[in-house]
Amino acid sequence: MQAIQLRQPGGLDKLDVVTLDAPGEPGPGEIKVRLHANSLNFHDYAVVAGMIPTGDGRIPMSDGAGVVEAVGEGVDEFVVGDAVVSTFFPGWLEGPARVGDFTTTPGDGVDGYAREQVIRPTNWFTHQPKGYSHAEAATLTTAGLTAWRALVVDGGLKAGDTVLVLGTGGVSIFALQFARMMGARVIATSSSNEKLARLRELGAEHTINYKETPDWGKAVKALTNGAGVDHVVEVGGPGTLPQSIEAVKIAGHISLIGVLTGSEGDIPTAKLMAKQARLQGLIVGSRRHQLEMVRAIEASGMRPVIDREFALTEIGDAFRHQEAGKHFGKICLTF
Repeated sequence: MQAIQLRQPGGLDKLDVVTLDAPGEPGPGEIKVRLHANSLNFHDYAVVAGMIPTGDGRIPMSDGAGVVEAVGEGVDEFVVGDAVVSTFFPGWLEGPARVGDFTTTPGDGVDGYAREQVIRPTNWFTHQPKGYSHAEAATLTTAGLTAWRALVVDGGLKAGDTVLVLGTGGVSIFALQFARMMGARVIATSSSNEKLARLRELGAEHTINYKETPDWGKAVKALTNGAGVDHVVEVGGPGTLPQSIEAVKIAGHISLIGVLTGSEGDIPTAKLMAKQARLQGLIVGSRRHQLEMVRAIEASGMRPVIDREFALTEIGDAFRHQEAGKHFGKICLTF
């Protein structure tokens, strides 16, 4: 079978197209999946670019979607022909967070889904939403579930709430879509007026160009009559968190998801305390969260936004497209 392997110490020129032996037959409690799509995340980029060390010859990509080709003894959740999508933390089935690193995450601590076939225990996958393409389903594992957990699971999002999303990456656009699906209002930021127009088309009620308005936290408060927003989906990290704290309402909720501006920095702790806001870090979610998200997607008919699809062998070009930062929504590999 065809696969991608990463030579250490990493780099986009260290992604090799290889031919590996096809897996055999699944054992008890396992399924064999013919994979057809991956989607790119910043975490995947950090692994392949060498920012996050991993094993030599690692097969990258945490998001995989495909079709069940065979089932092992005792498997009753899936049958041959089922369309499935991978889970980010295979061992975190439900309940409170149980994992604080990536040692069990496909494409990082263990081999991922940039390959044509894989055999894994059933808990490594869930069903795809009905009617989704494999590329659409592959966007859910990381970006979709992160946004879902931030707003619905941890945030308790309800109709009429106001949500602030930053930028036009996969998590931010999913957060916009889930917020609108749940009847919430959205304020969105970007440095591109063209992208801001597209965010309005997706349902953002207000948009702010953060380059033209560096004090966008105060601008958000002005748009909410001085109250601030109920939820902030914070993907920037230390470079944007002070503005997010300014933008959130008293007793509001900030989901700290990304570190696009770095891993450390000065935080206005006194203002956060005065706001009495809840600042919660999170990494994706559990298998139960994914099952609930898929059920909600099927009920609403929501579809993800895909910027562009590349062939598996074009994985380097796909990451360069991501690196350029001009995409809107998700980038996928299809094969």
